[in-house]
Order: sequence, then C-alpha cells, then structure tokens
Amino acid sequence: MNAVSTAETLIADNFDGAVQTDVLIIGAGLAGLSTALALPTSLNITVLSKAALEICSSHYAQGGIAASLDKNDSVADHIADTLIAGAGLCEADNTSSILSAGQQAVQWLCEQGVPFTQIQQDDNVKSFTELQTANLHLTKEGGHGCRRVAHADDATGRHIMEALTIKAQSAANITILPYHEALSLLTNSDNQCQGAQVFDHISQQQLTFYSRAVVLASGGLGQLFKRASAPNVCVGDGVMMAWQAGCRLANLEFIQFHPTGLALDDSSFLISEALRGEGGRLTCPQTGARFMLDIDERAELAPRDIVARAIAEQISTNGLGYVNLDVSHLPEQFLREHFPQIYQTLLELGIDMTTGPIPVAPTAHYSCGGVVTSVNGMTDVAGLYAAGEVAYTGLHGANRLASNSLLECVVVGRNIAADLPRYLKDVTELSQATYFDKVNQSALGIWTPPTLKDTQPITLPPSTDYKSNTHHNVNIDADIAGITAKLKVLMTAHMGITRSAGQLAQALLQIENWQQQLGCLKSNSTNISSKSDTTTLASLAYFQLARQLQLATLIIQSAYQRYESRGGHYRQDYPHLATTPRTSVIAPLPKQQEGSIDWLIQPIISDTEVGTAYSC
Repeated sequence: MNAVSTAETLIADNFDGAVQTDVLIIGAGLAGLSTALALPTSLNITVLSKAALEICSSHYAQGGIAASLDKNDSVADHIADTLIAGAGLCEADNTSSILSAGQQAVQWLCEQGVPFTQIQQDDNVKSFTELQTANLHLTKEGGHGCRRVAHADDATGRHIMEALTIKAQSAANITILPYHEALSLLTNSDNQCQGAQVFDHISQQQLTFYSRAVVLASGGLGQLFKRASAPNVCVGDGVMMAWQAGCRLANLEFIQFHPTGLALDDSSFLISEALRGEGGRLTCPQTGARFMLDIDERAELAPRDIVARAIAEQISTNGLGYVNLDVSHLPEQFLREHFPQIYQTLLELGIDMTTGPIPVAPTAHYSCGGVVTSVNGMTDVAGLYAAGEVAYTGLHGANRLASNSLLECVVVGRNIAADLPRYLKDVTELSQATYFDKVNQSALGIWTPPTLKDTQPITLPPSTDYKSNTHHNVNIDADIAGITAKLKVLMTAHMGITRSAGQLAQALLQIENWQQQLGCLKSNSTNISSKSDTTTLASLAYFQLARQLQLATLIIQSAYQRYESRGGHYRQDYPHLATTPRTSVIAPLPKQQEGSIDWLIQPIISDTEVGTAYSC
C-alpha cells in the first residue's frame, strides 16, 4: 500500500466497508510522525492530516529543539530553567523525565536524517545520518542559562518535518491521509477509544475509522486569535474531541504569546527568539532606547511572558502597534548565514535586517494547557494517547521555556510508541480471558490514567438549550464567517496578554449571544436535505464554529476563575501570585443521555448532509 493513499483505497481493502487500522494517529506534525516512526513496523498505522502535510505548527517552528548537549550544560540546569519559566506550575516529575531524555531524542532525529547545523569543522563535515549531538551548533534563547538549542539554520521545523515525512512515506506500514479531518472519537461501553469519525475533504464524505488505539497529535488552538503564528488548521478541535470522549483538560488559560511576531499587516511570520539570543535588541521606535534593561536583569532573554507583556505595554504607550527588534549591529555575513529564511523573507517585504530594525509585536503562539496526559502519553480514556501541543504533561507549567515543545513532541511520541504495543497485547489477552477473569478485570486495569497534584476545579455553567427562531432570516455562510472572524477579535482583545474580570465577563456574554445566533442558523442548516458540496461544507463550517465557541468558553472560564497573575496569565485586577500554585482542571464532558445530543458540542453533521457514513 502506498504511504500517501486515499480513504477509498483503504475502504476497498476492507470487506465490511469500514476503515480498519491498528493505530490511528490524528495529526501529521512532529508528535504524530515521531510516534508513527517509532512504533513497531508490524503494526498497520494510519496518520490523518487535516490539510496538506506541511500545514502544521511543527513545520513553521524556527528556533530549534532544546536539550542539554553542551559539555558545560546539565540536565539539572535545563530542568531548573524550565521550572523557573513555568512559574510554579510545572509537573516536576514529568518535567524531569522528559528533559532527561533530551539527548536521546535529538540523536534519534539525527538518525532520521535531520540536517542540523553543525559546529564548523573544516575537514570533517558529517553526513546528516552520521551526526552525533556533540557535532551540533547550539544557540541560546530566552529563559535558558546557556546555549542549549540545536537548530537547522532558522527553519528547524521545516527541516525536521521534511526528513520525517520522507521516512514515513517510505514506510510500508504507515499510510498518510492528507485532507482528512477528525470530528469525534469513538469509545465503547468500557470507555475504550476505538477510532474516530472523520471528514474526507477530498470526497466530501464522513467516514468511520476503527482502530485498536488512537494517538491524538492534532496541535494547538492559536487560530482562535486574530494574530497567531499557527496555521489555520489549529483551532483546538483535538482538545474538544478528547473532552467529549471523557478526558480532563488543564490550564487552558495559559496561552503563550510569542513576543516578536512580524508586525506588518496581518502577517503570521515569526521573528525567531534566536535573533535575541545572538544579541538582538528591543527598542522604542520613537527614542531608539532599549526598554527591557529596566524590566528584567535578563533583558531581551527573559522568559516569553515577561518580554511579551513589556512589548505590549510599550505598544499601548507609543500607539504605533509595534516595537523594533534591531540586529543591524551584528555582522551582515553572520546574519545571512545563520538566519537565511528570516533574512530572505524580510528582504522580500522590503525590510533589510542587516541595515535597519524589524517591526515586531506579540502574537498568539502556544497553548501551555490541554488534554491531561502522562509522560507516556496516556489520557483518562483507555486506548487514547496524546502528544504535542494538544496534550498537557505539565512540562510547560504557566509559561513554556523556548524550544522545549519540539523536544516534548519527540520524547512523548517515542514514549507512546514504547507503551502502545504493551497496551495492545494486554487488550488482546483481556479479550481472550475467561468470563470469571473478565468480571475481575477491565480496560482500566491495563491502563494508568494521569494524576495531578494541587488542582483547582473549574465550574462550568449549565448547558443552555437555545431555541431556534424559525423566523430568523440568515445567510448561513456569511453569518458563520462573520462570527468566526469576530471571535478572533474578541479573544485577542479580552483573552490576550492582559485580562480582567470585566473583559472576561463581557467576552462570555458575547459568546453566549453568538451561540444563540448559531441556534437560529441551526434551524436553517438542519432543514437542508441536499447532498451538494455547498450543503456539506456549510454543515461542516457550522459544526466547527459551534465547537470553537464552546472551547472559547472553556478557556475564558478558566481565566475568569484564576484569581492571580502567573506566567502567561496576567490579571490586571489580580496582579499578584496566589500563595499556592494550582492546576486548573475542567472535568470531562458528562455523557449525554440516550437520544440526547447537545448540538453545541456533539458533531451535527448527519448522514443525509454529508453522504455515506461507513460503519460496521
């Protein structure tokens, strides 16, 4: 079977009309492909990508991957820097476990052929597959006490993903399906995850994928904001699918804003933190003065939450919408050689960073919270693993240390690959057990859900039954597009770098109004019986927006109920740290009663709207 295939090919290979696979991986970024490539080749693996393979946050990562590789560095120092940046909310055991595996993770990437930048050696340049971590050039980023970031020029994510994609596409046991969007997870009566409902954007059909285990690696939620570094597929759907299936969510209020997004029109291009690591200076456009010197002793290399707030304060004062990042004092040849992608991209936009400053402003970049997950990727639902930005292992705490995220993807992905065969073996043995043994065992007996310490439960209001207004005359496409765009503006204004009770309450009220409006749209959309492409896409857009509104509510409620400022969460009305750091936790979505569907949360794409749904 070809590595890049179609769902129709898979369905044709299964006599019962359903898509069957051993392992279903939702997401084709670094976490997903690391898992797929590390799993035994005896397993049949299907990887879903919502869009083209290069449309993922991993592909756009610039800076690099953090690990203790230098002889003068240590894992203990890396852990210490991570805990400081995390502002008291890192899960200490998980942090230690993940960072301790850093050297092995980077070496594994070398073996996959990732072309990391090497220390200059005139007569001994290694081929990429022969690279050792000792050969790698390291740079420094904010919050790190030393040079610790391995990189491939200034396009590390792209180089990593290109190497892993080539490997995955050549693997006989891995099938990659671009343009396949997971809608919901399938669980049985024992709350075991056994697959997913999927929308095939190519054939525009809703499909059912059955698997023995599922790995959720769907990425983050940056596109809920107006200015975001994430591609447009990152809307938090993985978080919502897991919550709906029975998983807890943690620390959703901790959205990290990258301090230096390019402030030019609606650009989503990042200006790598490595520029500041090599001596870049943040200055006021009006005076030319460096302002970070007065804010933190680490100046431009303070953790991201501190730098982002400082820039936001400068912008609110100067009214220009940006500050300057100046690297023009660094040697021109050095900048061109070490930052070729940034240099060329800016030059095409009319900015020569070797001679003048770069306009920058904070942009939504990373979700430090997510689906509660162990260091082995286990969630609260048996058979459902999670890795990458969708997951909350506790590594990032209240504020992610730069370049720790790529490391987490590889380490947890490989941990999942090590544990998943054990789970499949135990499930098989359980299915073959006698009735007496089964009475005393269950899926939970072979699954260890993650544990959390010092938690604060988030209280959610009761679900509202919005009544459809049959007299409401709407243009479905226009209304959905309009609300989606307005939601981004709302989240940026009210759930941005600084928040307050008034802002958050106003945002919740506005979202409730949009949900009421969406109830009116539901009346119109669900009465459409046509199976045309337009009907299908309108129904999908409606479902996506309903889910985004619900997720926005969860995020805002989490921020509203954290009465302190910590890391990436800054409350103007509660500017100080609470005495005890606590992880905010949202309990799993209660299971719906038989025949009851909450349309704001459950998938609303019916068979009559999207064509045939394949099932056993």
